[in-house]
Amino acid sequence: MTTAFYYSPVFLEHLAGPHHPERPERLVSILETLSSSHILEACLQKEPGPATIEAVAAVHDPNYIAHIERQCSLGRHFNEDPDTFGSSGTYLSALTAAGAAVESTDLVMNKQVINAFCAVRPPGHHAEHSAAMGFCFFNNIAIAARHIIDQHGLDRVAIIDWDVHHGNGTQHTFYSSPSVLYCSLHQYPHFPGSGRKSETGQGAGTGSTLNVPLAAGCGDADYLNAFRSLIVPAIDRFKPQFILVSAGFDAHADDPLSGMFVSTSGFAEMTRLTLEAAYRHCDGRLVSFLEGGYDLAALASSVAAHLKLLTGSFSV
Repeated sequence: MTTAFYYSPVFLEHLAGPHHPERPERLVSILETLSSSHILEACLQKEPGPATIEAVAAVHDPNYIAHIERQCSLGRHFNEDPDTFGSSGTYLSALTAAGAAVESTDLVMNKQVINAFCAVRPPGHHAEHSAAMGFCFFNNIAIAARHIIDQHGLDRVAIIDWDVHHGNGTQHTFYSSPSVLYCSLHQYPHFPGSGRKSETGQGAGTGSTLNVPLAAGCGDADYLNAFRSLIVPAIDRFKPQFILVSAGFDAHADDPLSGMFVSTSGFAEMTRLTLEAAYRHCDGRLVSFLEGGYDLAALASSVAAHLKLLTGSFSV
């Protein structure tokens, strides 16, 4: 059993405009680093197709999906909020990122691979039911979780989100659901303003959201202490049947959009702890999705370290 690596050239066709931090070069840098270090040779490389509208509509309002398609069909740049810009290639790129979410989880559930990493863009965890936000259009990881529950019949999916920004869209999608445990480590206060410790879920989902807000200036020791003392115990109590990761690498010390000081080895250790939990509870079933990370060198090195752990190039 190996690791699947999902990527499509379609992801380069989403253009947020000149000087925007969420740019195609992010994936180019990752691919160059993975190729030169031969990490991809240890992976089953897969090119996803677009998700069905039905799969995306399990998380998003169909009218919103149609709105994004219309905006892209006009053949010009557009913006959905002050930070979130699209182009003619955005709809297909976002639909294909969602396709990677569906296909990768199917591959793991069918025991064709042990785990997977989806090198996708645009990212997804800020996208709400009816709105784009924070560079995100469709919520890839939420689509994956919903697909696992609806199509594969699992009832306990854990999402770990270590992007430096709180994943408001993912939290809101499952805030009332007891089937999804959402755990987030993030800088606070920071964009998007959500993610307080007091946000723990509602109704049947009360207690299924765990927010770990961290002050600017935190580094490896702070993140790993929070991971070991809060995230891992929550995962162990929940006993997930599948683990998904919003793998944003913008808490890196070199990233321009955060005030954190996590190192590449810090991300590797969080990956190791997550993998250990996956092997304890769900036969290693894990899929991670690229979210943020805007310094090209830091992003590429962090993804490489993450993928080395997934492929078993480093012992878990």
